[in-house]
Amino acid sequence: MANPNAKQRAPIWARPVPGARQPRLTREQIAQAALALADAEGFAAVSMRRVAQQLDAGTMTLYYYVKTKDDLVALMEDAIMAEVVVPADQLPPGWRAGLTAIANTSRDVFMRHPWALYSLQGARLGGPNVLRHIEQSLAVVADTPLDIEGKLWLLSIVDDYVFGHVLRVNEAWIHPMDNKVLTSVTEFFTAQLATGDYPHLQNMLGGDDLISAFSRFARSMSTDARFDAGLTALLDGMEIQMRGGPRSLPASPAVAARGPLRTARARRAPSRQIASPPAAAPAAPDAAANPRAGRRARADKPRSRR
Repeated sequence: MANPNAKQRAPIWARPVPGARQPRLTREQIAQAALALADAEGFAAVSMRRVAQQLDAGTMTLYYYVKTKDDLVALMEDAIMAEVVVPADQLPPGWRAGLTAIANTSRDVFMRHPWALYSLQGARLGGPNVLRHIEQSLAVVADTPLDIEGKLWLLSIVDDYVFGHVLRVNEAWIHPMDNKVLTSVTEFFTAQLATGDYPHLQNMLGGDDLISAFSRFARSMSTDARFDAGLTALLDGMEIQMRGGPRSLPASPAVAARGPLRTARARRAPSRQIASPPAAAPAAPDAAANPRAGRRARADKPRSRR
């Protein structure tokens, strides 16, 4: 993960490539070496020294081309985003087909690099391939009846689905459980199921032991068919909502009035206690409608002293 406490520097993309007619190393070579190391040994193995070794270069030579670890991470992220961009001749027409192609490509890329969604959090955005991906995504939804906020809302929902799927499937790879811990967890679950308090969970297991059952469920959740079915259902729902017009995606009048992005930010913002307005004084009785009430109100009114 990028270091949030590192001294702020201009992004590597805003700085010129070190001058040399024939540079020994290119940014692309450096990024690919770092990706290969992370894929083989995990992101924690990536360091300037190890990447230099991968490139058969000295560590100080690498520092000539990449000044900091954050710069190296930025190169890695942008190299991954280059894989996410769908080649123009492979991008089908139509917003549904286009989003499906982008979603499938994104899923394939992050499955190839299972550490990336966890480890690249906090990396600086704005590399050239990040911009290419955003441009391609906006082009795909350009012909939908949505305004710009609605288009971003649609794209972000598809991203949420893709990233959630990848995180779930890759969880065991990112957080492996050793045999001792696995045994303890299995014993605890077995004891809980024996109480009879979890009949639906017990029925779900179907008589299998816990490890076999959950392994089966994990395999079924990671199939292409499951991903495709979920994406189709999501896009079906979006298409139905979009038939109502350019602001039809928000689910409530309040969302439609404020815009989906502002509403999402409001939901994430810390809640603030707002003082309740003072209670309004009771309305005076209507003397015309109720003469007795009017007389009582006049009788109760304090008389001014002379």
